[in-house]
Amino acid sequence: MHNEHATTSLPQREPTIRVAAMPSDANYTGDIFGGWLMGQVDIAGSIPAVHRAKGRVATIAVNSFVFKQPIFVGDLVSFYTRIVKTGTTSVTVDVEVYVQRDPAKPTCHKVTEATLTYVAVGEDRRPRSLPPED
Repeated sequence: MHNEHATTSLPQREPTIRVAAMPSDANYTGDIFGGWLMGQVDIAGSIPAVHRAKGRVATIAVNSFVFKQPIFVGDLVSFYTRIVKTGTTSVTVDVEVYVQRDPAKPTCHKVTEATLTYVAVGEDRRPRSLPPED
């Protein structure tokens, strides 16, 4: 039987962003707001999209978003991203979120998986074609 709350380890690559979950990001019971996490996932996913688009992007879709476990105040939250698809104007990014908690007895848990699509836009905020890859 698979234990959904089993500890894991971080992926063997650099996270796109890493942030500490703060009390201002939580409800009165100390659980981090889903909306805060969704915003952070959007920021993390936009970083590889901006690099691939070589400029401005806009979020056009949250294709999937699964909250696997809660995040608590004090958790160190790491966001790992990977471009999974590109189109004429769009970049689709997978985002995996892990937390490290309890420095006295460190554990690591995968808490969220999401896929978002961004569209490259020009200064006029209208879609533009992705430039060729380097």
